[in-house]
Amino acid sequence: VQLQASGGGLVQAGGSLRLSCAASGRTFSMYAMGWFRQAPGKEREFVAAINWSGGRTFYADSVKGRFTISRDNAKNTVYLQMNSLEPEDTAVYYCALDLGRRYYSGGIYRPDEYDYWGQGTLVTVSS
Repeated sequence: VQLQASGGGLVQAGGSLRLSCAASGRTFSMYAMGWFRQAPGKEREFVAAINWSGGRTFYADSVKGRFTISRDNAKNTVYLQMNSLEPEDTAVYYCALDLGRRYYSGGIYRPDEYDYWGQGTLVTVSS
């Protein structure tokens, strides 16, 4: 399984970015996906997750109302639309795939619950 994250960059506070994560090598549509981020000197933290069908989504309180996670199973891709970005959102963003549970619709919040990770894409928000 390979996950390829893209879409990061430099944006001013208040701006928007859309991250993408393309999965290959395994049937994607049966499994939950998540986004995490890691700022310099900090631990990796949960951002958002989506269940296998896209019908359920979960967010960290810090991004709720600003970020939207979605997926296109026909394209084996998950997205993270980030609006109203703040300097505190600056981090490397990682997508992750949970292969342990098929058709699971609960929230998956811990990094150790995910089996595969993308390489990360840097998001920098300037004030």
